[in-house]
Amino acid sequence: MTVPMTGQATGAAIRWRRGVVTTVERCWHGARELEVDVSGEPVRALAYTDLVGAPEPGDVVLLNATALLMGLGTGGYAIVVAAPDALPPDRPVGPGHLVKARYTPSQAVVLGVDEPDSSWHDTLRDADDLAGMPVVVADLHSAVPAIVTGLRERVPDARVAYVMTDGGALPLAFSRTVAGLVGSGWLAATITVGQAFGGALEAVSVHSGLLAARHVVDADVTVVTQGPGNLGTGTRWGFSGVAAAEALNAVGVLGGRPVAALRVSQADLRPRHRGVSHHSLTTYGRATLVAADVVVPLLGGELGALVGEQVMSLAQRHRLVEVDVDGLLAELLDCPVPLATMGRGLDQDAAAFLASAAAGRHAATLLGGVQ
Repeated sequence: MTVPMTGQATGAAIRWRRGVVTTVERCWHGARELEVDVSGEPVRALAYTDLVGAPEPGDVVLLNATALLMGLGTGGYAIVVAAPDALPPDRPVGPGHLVKARYTPSQAVVLGVDEPDSSWHDTLRDADDLAGMPVVVADLHSAVPAIVTGLRERVPDARVAYVMTDGGALPLAFSRTVAGLVGSGWLAATITVGQAFGGALEAVSVHSGLLAARHVVDADVTVVTQGPGNLGTGTRWGFSGVAAAEALNAVGVLGGRPVAALRVSQADLRPRHRGVSHHSLTTYGRATLVAADVVVPLLGGELGALVGEQVMSLAQRHRLVEVDVDGLLAELLDCPVPLATMGRGLDQDAAAFLASAAAGRHAATLLGGVQ
């Protein structure tokens, strides 16, 4: 069999559209949602203001409409590539030499917390220890608010950092969830690592991002997930969430306390994701090389029995920590941001959020003096 060796042979393509902004729908940190008229049809579009400025009604915009036209699960937006007649001014040249989204049309230079130009470089140059800091790692971005909810239920003043990896969206500004958690004071800092960008701090790797959470942010607990928009193929290894194993391995290598949140569902129609997702079983059972606390939510009933049976395959490698979920549903109802995973809310798939909240509840017990 001949294997194609070029992007052209595999059909890589962008669907370009040109339109005129008609309405600014809403704004949050780093992003602006627009309605754009494209050949007489309204199109929902998203502009990352740090990259393309802040388009206004009447501005002509160039759109990458590929994912929207294909109906892919990337938020239902065309992405503004540029406003050719309203380009933002060049920013003053300043410190920083990290290029994120490298060698793409949207590559941008940022100041890395770990690079020589950073005032924190001396702090991080030889940093090598998380000093036992609990780090909760999950597959899906939708787990973040539930994890923080479970943590704050026990330790409401916990200082929480969020490290976003580059398995999903690269711009942190895509996440209204994180914007809401920061705005509510539930997250002390955001750190984008790898090719992801837009955090309060930028770092080269998961390792240096975790060390920044500990030594720069002074976090009590750190949460690590990919950005919104995970990728799965229905194969054993072809899913972006497998990178959760790399994060757990980094936590172990750096002397942190790795906590693994299970991806659980009571409503997913796909058998491979019912109960404990095969993503969690593969990631934690095969790719994670350090012993972690795998948090098993005590859900009760048939679902609880199924979850208990499925996680037994992880017992030889990890510590299975059973955590009750009593009272967590009420806490989740008070979360300051909407809860949604794969298009399902708390009322449709409570187990998904309870499992993540249980991981946060367990992390709280690792802070000392909390039972």
